[in-house]
Amino acid sequence: QVQLAESGGGFVQAGGSLRLSCAVSRTIFSISSMGWYRQAPGKQRELVAAMPNGESPNYADSVKGRFTITRDNAKNTVYLQMNSLKPEDTAVYYCNLETTSSRTKSKDYYWGQGTQVTVSA
Repeated sequence: QVQLAESGGGFVQAGGSLRLSCAVSRTIFSISSMGWYRQAPGKQRELVAAMPNGESPNYADSVKGRFTITRDNAKNTVYLQMNSLKPEDTAVYYCNLETTSSRTKSKDYYWGQGTQVTVSA
C-alpha cells in the first residue's frame, strides 16, 4: 500500500515561511510526478506546484516567485518551500503522487492526508 507522510504545516504570520515535506512510504520505481495541491474553504482544490520526472516544475501563478518545489528522488520525498506567505495561502495542502505503469502505461494517483497551513494577517 502506498502512503504519503506529510509534515511541516502550521500557523505563521504573513511574510513568514514554512517548508512542507512528503515522503513515500517505501521505494517506488514507477513515480512519474510529485506535487502539491491545496484547497481553501469553499474553493476547489487547485494545483500549487508539480514536478514531473525530468521536467521543469510547474507553479500556480499565485505562488510563482514565492514557492519552490524540490524532489529528492533517492528518498522519494518532495518538498514545498513557502516564503513570503500571505493570508490567501491559507488552505489544506495535499501531497500528490503520480505513478505510471511501465507495462500498461496506466496512471495512478495517491494523496496525502492533508496538512493545514494557516497564515495570519
